[in-house]
Amino acid sequence: MVFINRSAKVVKGGRRFSFSALVVAGDRKGRVGVGLGKGAEVSEAIRKGGDVARRSMERVSLMDTTIPHEIYSTFCGAKILLRPASPGTGVIAGKTVRAVLDAAGVRNVLSKSLGSKNPANVVKATIAALRQLRLREDIYTDRGIPMRKPEPQAVA
Repeated sequence: MVFINRSAKVVKGGRRFSFSALVVAGDRKGRVGVGLGKGAEVSEAIRKGGDVARRSMERVSLMDTTIPHEIYSTFCGAKILLRPASPGTGVIAGKTVRAVLDAAGVRNVLSKSLGSKNPANVVKATIAALRQLRLREDIYTDRGIPMRKPEPQAVA
């Protein structure tokens, strides 16, 4: 659960509240999805958002506990920069980006959120960035180039 919004409709007897919940779901092994649920109660909105998030889960390319390369992505006014980090760094990110990266299973990454702070757009920009990640092996096979084994380094 990333964000809950309460909206009010003014009726004859007073205010009638409705809730929307932005939910991120993932298996921490490279699959992540996002969903927006709406309902008259908070729990109902969270449940609906979770259902949508689980249905929309998609695979992202990870390299061990980090991402394979630096990526910059935008969605509407939200801009996200993600950089791979060495083991032990942790997830250096704001709460909305952190929720997506934790659900995807990323353990070491540096991020910067630029532009809009709207949680829905920040989450969607992060998902778009993760969707663009590609492993070296995938790029080589797509181009039909054989992978070379790295040559052993001589120790002096």
